[in-house]
Amino acid sequence: MADVPAPTAALFEIEDLHVTADGNEILRGVDLTVRAGEIHALMGPNGSGKSTLASTLLGSPDYQVTGGHIRFKGDDITDWGPDDRGRAGLFLAFQYPQAIPGVSVINFLRQALSARKGIDLSILELRLAIMEWMARLDMDPAFADRYLNEGFSGGEKKRNEILQMAILEPEVAILDETDSGLDIDALRVVAQGVREVQADRPDLGLLVVTHYQRLLDEIRPSHVHLLIDGQIVESGGMELVARLEAEGYESWRTTVAP
Repeated sequence: MADVPAPTAALFEIEDLHVTADGNEILRGVDLTVRAGEIHALMGPNGSGKSTLASTLLGSPDYQVTGGHIRFKGDDITDWGPDDRGRAGLFLAFQYPQAIPGVSVINFLRQALSARKGIDLSILELRLAIMEWMARLDMDPAFADRYLNEGFSGGEKKRNEILQMAILEPEVAILDETDSGLDIDALRVVAQGVREVQADRPDLGLLVVTHYQRLLDEIRPSHVHLLIDGQIVESGGMELVARLEAEGYESWRTTVAP
């Protein structure tokens, strides 16, 4: 009988995570493990805690961890700040990317890459890398010299987030509702960009936060988790997505502990 290969070590672990904001408990004991190369999807209705989880994982000061642990490559990073988490190799693509007037896309990426890896690329070297990825993401090359997200459409902002993920080469990327506000053509371009980033870096761990099946149809996650009222109530594969589309979220609400 052939030996069954041992599972790869956990890259990113969330253990019994409890989180509050303004004294209200939002996450109530979340457990989730991402291994290298895995794509996990987190689905749930509005107000279930999806964006709270994404922001907490990157160290947002707006949320307080009151219990549990967040581990990255075996290190407990629960008390680390956002900068330390980013340097270590975590990345968050925001649902609502913010504009930064006065800072061009290329200069932002140069500073971020220096902070992430200690690499001080010349503008020419970085421009060549950015141009390659802009072509793959169907972005106008002129955007490299525009101020970050200033005057960008919703789709342009989301593509720019994927561009950042490609250039910064994180080990774990969290995409917080990257599909929100995208038409079907823009969604496919963004999804193709995500697939190409992972093809270039097959050990990248991905956590995709979304409401909708359409992005998952493009990305095809290996694991799907359902978050209801701050708890993961069921995990599975794409068959769980199909059940959600057919049944909606209400049938799972009765499984949530009070």
